[in-house]
This record gives sequence, C-alpha cells and structure tokens, in this order.
Amino acid sequence: MKYGCQSMVGKLETVIIKHARDAFVSQEYLNENWEKFKYTSCPDYEKAVKEYETFEKILKEHVANVYYLPCDEDAGLDSIYAFDSCKITSKGAIMLNFGKKERRGEVQATKKFLQELGIPILGEITGNGTIEGGEVAWLDERTLAVGRSYRTNDEGIRQFRELTKDLVDEFIVVDLPHANGPDECLHLTSIISPVDKDLAVVYSKLMPVTFRQLLIKRGIQLIEVPDDEYETLGCNVLALAPRKCLMLAGNPKTKAMLEEAGATVYEYEGEEISLKGTGGATCMTLTVTRI
Repeated sequence: MKYGCQSMVGKLETVIIKHARDAFVSQEYLNENWEKFKYTSCPDYEKAVKEYETFEKILKEHVANVYYLPCDEDAGLDSIYAFDSCKITSKGAIMLNFGKKERRGEVQATKKFLQELGIPILGEITGNGTIEGGEVAWLDERTLAVGRSYRTNDEGIRQFRELTKDLVDEFIVVDLPHANGPDECLHLTSIISPVDKDLAVVYSKLMPVTFRQLLIKRGIQLIEVPDDEYETLGCNVLALAPRKCLMLAGNPKTKAMLEEAGATVYEYEGEEISLKGTGGATCMTLTVTRI
C-alpha cells in the first residue's frame, strides 16, 4: 500500500485508528486499569463507544482510507491514542519506545499490524532511548521538530535523528518545561497543532522562546489558546486538510479564532475518549499518507 507522511497539514488520505471498543475493551477492564494509566477518572465504556462513533463518522467523511488496529492484549487502554507508537515516513515506519512504561506493549502490536498492511519498518528506537509520537511535529516535509521531555530522552532523540538523517534538512530539538511534573503528559504536540503551512494553534505559555520565535520567523500565524481551553485540549487540533480541522467540542474561543483565520472546524464530543485520558483528535490518529 501507499505510505509515507512528512506533513501535518496536507489532506489526510490514509489513517490508522484504534476504536474505543477495542482499546477500552469493557467497563470491567476500564474499572481495573484507569488509575494505572493515570486517567483523570474512569471512562464510561458505553458512552466512550458512542463518542468514538461520532469521531469516526467525521473522520470517514473526510478521509478516503481508514484502517483499524485490532484489539491486542499487549496494548492497554491508551492504545486509543494511535499517534504515539510510531511515525510513518517516506522510507517506512519508525517504531518508537514509550517513556510511559505502561504503553510499551503497543509498539509491537502496531508493528505487526503495519507489516500486515505491507508498510516496511525503517527502524526502531531501542535500549534506553525513549521517544513518543506526540513529541514529533513536521513543520514541512523537510523540517522536523522533536520535543525533549520527561517522556522523550536524549538517547531516543539521537536514534530518531540518525534514522531520519536522509529525510530532513533541519532537525529541531525543543526542550519542554517541567510544567506540572513528570506524571503529566506534556508532549510537543500538546502545545502546537499545525493546521496549514502558515497557521498553527499554540499554547505559548509552555513554549520555549526560541521555538516560538522560529515559528514566527517562518511566517506561521499563531492562534493562541486561552488558559481555560488549554485544559480542555483546545490546543489539540487535527488538520483534515489545509485549514480544515477537527477538534474537541467545548473550546469556543479557539474555534472562533480558527474560523476567523479562514479555517473550517468540525467538533466531536469527547468527555470519555479524550478529556479523561488527555488525548485529543490528533492523538487518536496514526497518519499513513497525506496528499
């Protein structure tokens, strides 16, 4: 199959997702595992499935090819956030290595599925190296920004840089702040969501000055998410195509700013599938191709 995506804003053509019914398994499973995975509270299984069906419907209206990761006993409830286990480049998939130890079983489950689809594996992050997909943001097809955080360490970044050396002209390491501490899921894509080549939703309060200045120098208009909407994942916006995006409902200020900038915004309800696990629309999609 066709594969390779080094963009976050081109029209989504092929995507892999993990349905809530397969990631969350059952109410009993959620009751037993939500605290271990550090969810804010226990999701309601039936409500989660209904929320995900709405998310899935919007996605299918805009994306030609949608594939589903199967239920796998090695992948926990966080596997609903398919974005994090690998990155699919023009030369194949790079399998990552989670800093959150509870998620490490996801990588081999995803790798097996990619191989079944015929997507080659370019490489893997191994040993002490850790890097999560939420740290990786393509600013364009040859410019890669990678967050350094509690979840992603120097060795993981070193290995990832080596694996992508023939794919990028500029590799930018962005040092993320302590914020609320090591238990918080603070990724680079927690504070920036590109929605066009010259437009991005950001939360500048957690953004290093040098990286923010770099974005402005590149001519990227920054939509500043207010504090209250950062807490409700207003900064996690999935580009379905340039200036056409999907975000969690309940962030009216950010939505209005996006629309003022010429974007079309679709919304989904995500109390169970997004807020409780702190993962938005981008987190729930593993991009295979954009055009």
